[in-house]
Amino acid sequence: MSTRKFRFGVVAAQAGSGQEWQDKARRIESLGFATLVVPDTLQYSLSPFPALAAAAAATRTLRVGTFVLANDYRHPVMLAKEAATLDFVAGGRLELGIGAGRPASGADNAMLGLPFDSGAVRVNRLAEALSILKPLLAGETVDFDGTYYTIRKASIAPAPAQAPLPILIAASQPRLLKLAAHEADIVTLAVQPQEGEADVAERIERIREAAGDRSSQIEININLMAVGGQVPGQIQMARGAEGAQQLAESDAIPVLKGTTEQMGQRLEWLRDRFGISYFMVADQLMDALAPVVQQLAGK
Repeated sequence: MSTRKFRFGVVAAQAGSGQEWQDKARRIESLGFATLVVPDTLQYSLSPFPALAAAAAATRTLRVGTFVLANDYRHPVMLAKEAATLDFVAGGRLELGIGAGRPASGADNAMLGLPFDSGAVRVNRLAEALSILKPLLAGETVDFDGTYYTIRKASIAPAPAQAPLPILIAASQPRLLKLAAHEADIVTLAVQPQEGEADVAERIERIREAAGDRSSQIEININLMAVGGQVPGQIQMARGAEGAQQLAESDAIPVLKGTTEQMGQRLEWLRDRFGISYFMVADQLMDALAPVVQQLAGK
């Protein structure tokens, strides 16, 4: 994979009001971040598409994205319609993130009356959905007979402003990594603190091998879990105060620590070592990362 310019994004899920949400989007833009992305849960986050539409309306250059949609929740034809409309009204600023569903998504599936199938089934269903979604977003009329979806003469209008509309796929296991390498413009690696260089390098190599000639076209993304000694509240709750502090002080791949210069050097090493050039943080960490963003964004 060729060296790509640095990009930075913020993952945000909540706000106290619509005004607060739009103010947050404007602040993210003013700090130099490239993207604002919203997760996809039924209980703990704003609904992605209306929230992203509001964020896009409040900003001028900020790109918006889903991080990431659970494929099971939406039929791919309806998803194509929603994504195309959002990209249209946002002036071509959507990055559509999608995945097979988080390991903890079972409760959300239950609320929707959906079975939480095995990972293999969910990955196969995602592959079929992408086979429908991508040609629809490209303006094609689609007929499809699959195991999970059967559609006839599907088409959408208006078309998205971007051609093609960027697709982000979150992946960790081999089968999903292979699918992402074939289909995604951006691949998000959910790197855990206990994973070392060898683990990350193995996943990057799987992507390279599966992507073949299009390897250089793929942008690699990770979500940072701690920056400058700060850890988001969600991680603090999960790990406890002592565990969160240990994480912030560790040398784990998704951790930045030290001075602005040291954190910047760490990101440059991650790009040189693994080809990772796109970094996201929870909104609670955006101020901590902002000096690094101002130093490295676009370089």
